[in-house]
Amino acid sequence: MSSDTNTKSSEAAEVPPPGPATANNRVPRGHKRLLTRRDRITLSFMAGVPTVLHVALVWVTALASIGLAFTSWDGIGFDSIKWVGLDNFKQLFSDNPQFWPAVEHNIIWFVVLILIPTPFGLFLAVQLDKNIRFSRVYQTAFFLPVVVSLAVTGFVWQLVYNPDTGLINSLIGANKPGHYIDWIGDPKLNLWAVLIAASWRHTGYMMILYLAGLKGVDPSLREASSLDGANEWQTFKNVIFPTLRPTNTVVLVVTIIEALRAFDLVFVFNKGAQGTELLSILITNNIIGESSRIGYGSAIAVVLLVISLAVIIPYLIATFRKERRA
Repeated sequence: MSSDTNTKSSEAAEVPPPGPATANNRVPRGHKRLLTRRDRITLSFMAGVPTVLHVALVWVTALASIGLAFTSWDGIGFDSIKWVGLDNFKQLFSDNPQFWPAVEHNIIWFVVLILIPTPFGLFLAVQLDKNIRFSRVYQTAFFLPVVVSLAVTGFVWQLVYNPDTGLINSLIGANKPGHYIDWIGDPKLNLWAVLIAASWRHTGYMMILYLAGLKGVDPSLREASSLDGANEWQTFKNVIFPTLRPTNTVVLVVTIIEALRAFDLVFVFNKGAQGTELLSILITNNIIGESSRIGYGSAIAVVLLVISLAVIIPYLIATFRKERRA
């Protein structure tokens, strides 16, 4: 009896009393740090340096350009900055013979890119979406010009357009004395020659964008269309293409931006002279040219910025609205 009583008393002592646990009965839990001090310093450095560089090189320079657009400054000493108000813009719109041709060329650049390489890129994407043989090889070949630097692309096409030894003149027999075709020096031809090179690169860019959009199309839509008796063209026109509306919006915005920021190809070809004037070329020539007119060049940059924002802001508003609805 005594042994049974001792056993019950020991078991009762081991069982905790009912009710909330007291502070003495709580099991201590250690605080486990996920990031060490070294990790936090490394992450701060990795996030802080790009942020500082972005603010300094993008936002500060953009705001500085807007401020300098209303001044006259030759770039030598900050004490030489003079406030001129809207004089730079008045001179730009009325007295600069290169401004309106540059605007016209930027518009032509956009129209050509949206009418020629964009549909061709869509055509290539549709063909490659059929999982044909060697599709990966074709994708790489067509996308390669996008990866190559625009400056390198310009040098390559300079060789193609060379009047003496260029590929085009050699094929058409225009590399003989008296029969030369100067694709780069002729103001009637050089803009279109540069646009061919730009279209060659832009086609691969559009192909990848549309190919990504086609991969997101629901296969059941194609099956339902084929069951209804639609052929391949009817399926694409009535079923697939309407589903590519978000991709078309991205393509439109990207093409406008590409047309506005066009610079490298033209600068490599002939530095934007003799019929290839662009807004970006005018900005560069006025800011870092022989006669440095930073205030005037900044005024042109502000005009280009306003045109860009007129395209980008509606796109961002539409995108944010779709995200809120989703």
